[in-house]
Amino acid sequence: MPTGVYVRKNDVKDRLRAGLAADHADDFTAWLRQRRYTDKTIVERIRLLACWTHWAREKGYAFDTVRAAHAASSALIDAGYRPRFRGDVNEDAVETGKLFIAYLEDRGLLPRLPLPPSPPLVADYMAWARDQHGLAETTLGTYAYAIIPFVAALGDDPAAYDAAAIRGYMLGRAGSVSTARLNGIGVAIRAFLRFLIATGRCPPGRDRAMPQAAGWRLASSPRFLPEDDIARVIAACDGERRLRDRAIILLLVRLGMRASEVARLGFDDIDWRQGHIRLHGKGRREELLPLSQEVGDALIAYIERGRPAFAARATFLTEYAPLRPIDRSTIKCVVRRALGRAGVESRCKGAHVLRHSAATSMLRHGVSLAGVCSVLRHRSPAMTAHYAKVDMTLLATITQPWPGDASC
Repeated sequence: MPTGVYVRKNDVKDRLRAGLAADHADDFTAWLRQRRYTDKTIVERIRLLACWTHWAREKGYAFDTVRAAHAASSALIDAGYRPRFRGDVNEDAVETGKLFIAYLEDRGLLPRLPLPPSPPLVADYMAWARDQHGLAETTLGTYAYAIIPFVAALGDDPAAYDAAAIRGYMLGRAGSVSTARLNGIGVAIRAFLRFLIATGRCPPGRDRAMPQAAGWRLASSPRFLPEDDIARVIAACDGERRLRDRAIILLLVRLGMRASEVARLGFDDIDWRQGHIRLHGKGRREELLPLSQEVGDALIAYIERGRPAFAARATFLTEYAPLRPIDRSTIKCVVRRALGRAGVESRCKGAHVLRHSAATSMLRHGVSLAGVCSVLRHRSPAMTAHYAKVDMTLLATITQPWPGDASC
């Protein structure tokens, strides 16, 4: 028996020429490079694309059925298929196929798929709430998450939404969610019922059938970080590698911005000459926040030395490929990692704990409740008074005298 080494030749270029990506390999490579993929990663992605397109061609798929090819390959991997050799289709190759479809959509070579349809009633409510009340997309998404199960349980005929059915549904949810979450579900469904009443699909007063979970309004104390912990969190974002994180943390903890507001912040929202930031808040309200020197310096440092050169209106971009504007989930991750690096132990690790910290810090530095209310953009002063609980001196300024005779 002859001795020697047998190597199976895997010509990536030949596979690409014969596959679904025959006319797009070079442009796909440029697309990956624009999104800051490293050269080594690009080489591996092209190899995986050759594997996936070769498999798709062997199975009889063409360019116009690229999505069907990806669905079939995903199902194959989910069913437990394991690659037989290096050039065979595998989980990473299927993921690269998904990336290739994203490239085709971005280039306009493949139409984007519409979002999964909501039930007609829910879709009507979303359009009505967006047009008539100017609800933000993030709020609409949260509401839809609560309303869709409600419609699925009670049906799509609003005539069946009587008081007994509404209360029965909420009692059923009470056993599986917290009190705070139950009240959040109630807010969304109550808004949905008011839409049905306003459009004549439900009799007036049906929204009052929604039960309220027991609990004292604003009974809890706001969760916040002490000044020393805030300083450690900011210090944990020092250095050239964390310019983006530092700017984000300062927007949250100095200006009390919400995670979604930071994620949506664009270049045209920052007025450097006038020294303010324009926010597009709830209910289509445009609000202005002061741009402090500390926050402004952090933003400039990120834009000049940390932000990748990528054409996008958004101020903040992802750090790793593929490049794209960040979302509020990224903001939460930035805060969680900063808390971990700083060694700060906190029960709440999301971005909102920094908003609470901004409010309590302003109060402790002598800012009035009205001033804090203005910065946080609360509609009700009662929400801002909630933060006075962290300081007994401030709390004494808003307490009301006890009715009747003084105690002995």
